[in-house]
Amino acid sequence: MPPRRPQRAGAFPKAVESPAQKNHARSRLYAALDLGTNSCRMLIAQPHGNQLQVVDSFSKSVQLGQGLESSGKLSRPAMQRTIAALHICKQKLVRHGVKHMRLVATEACRRASNGRAFIAQVRRETGLQLDIITPEEEARLAVISCAPLVSPKAEQVLVVDIGGGSTELVWLDLTSVPERERSRAIMRLHAGFRPADPNKPHAKVVDWISVPLGVATLREQFQDVEDDAARFALMSWYFEEHLSAFAPSSQAQPQEGFQIIGTSGTVTTVAASHLGLKRYDRTKVDGLQMTSSQIDAVIRDYLSLGPEGRRTDPRIGRDRHALIMSGAAILQTLLRLWPTERLSVADRGLREGLLYAQMSADGLILEPK
Repeated sequence: MPPRRPQRAGAFPKAVESPAQKNHARSRLYAALDLGTNSCRMLIAQPHGNQLQVVDSFSKSVQLGQGLESSGKLSRPAMQRTIAALHICKQKLVRHGVKHMRLVATEACRRASNGRAFIAQVRRETGLQLDIITPEEEARLAVISCAPLVSPKAEQVLVVDIGGGSTELVWLDLTSVPERERSRAIMRLHAGFRPADPNKPHAKVVDWISVPLGVATLREQFQDVEDDAARFALMSWYFEEHLSAFAPSSQAQPQEGFQIIGTSGTVTTVAASHLGLKRYDRTKVDGLQMTSSQIDAVIRDYLSLGPEGRRTDPRIGRDRHALIMSGAAILQTLLRLWPTERLSVADRGLREGLLYAQMSADGLILEPK
């Protein structure tokens, strides 16, 4: 069910298909749709001060990028599954009378040779116009959605968004920003990685990278390796090889004042496993801080379970078990490169960033105090 009370800006319920709410001002409704390599997800919300109130949501695993690594194309069955999900999204948008929306597609459509043709097909069959966004915009939107989780004491922040087809990393330097301004300075990045108003404190983007490996694409790279532990080790090594162009990877280890924020199904699943949750509870997961040793313990547990054990583990869930080890390989690699005692778990991401950017551009949502 969608929440009845407004949430803090950036703090949103996990998107699942939910019944519509009737009492809302249609003229103030905004929608954000994220069509990724693995999932199709949408939120419909309205602004309230510096808060967002979710009215309706939808989430479906469509596996759009299935087979993309080997063929370079989106397959017909994958496209059919995705269009069926988008028809449901269109029905929700019409039912709520949503006029303001941003509908985007990411890595699968960026990489596929028939990606743009598929977007045209979606428009013909559903009437929805999706934009294939750049990796930079995808990274930026993920960052601003996580702004409320930034610690006032954090001087260096690494935001990590582990997607189905790609992983975005953004390194922020906040040393010149007053402590009470740090969250706001990051949210101002909705206008771009360069400050729109140099007179206001702003977060310095040291570097960012979009690695074309996510939980689905990395898994496909090594699906022919039968040994579970060997496959995990190879995925970790392969992902690290793709980080050489990321400037902070060659810098000295960060010290006090360093924070990692992880946003993805992988990170929230690891957090839920750490807490022993047999039924996912966003209120316990979003904003949770975990140490490297706690995360390593969960990943070692996943490895000891093996494929069959992970398949039946209620903490992982049926939709996540096949992808959890590729995501865990990415996460463990990052923590090996940048150890921290403070990884913040974010149950939020691209859709929330899309909503905030739209509402902020229209002057309907205020910067948090």
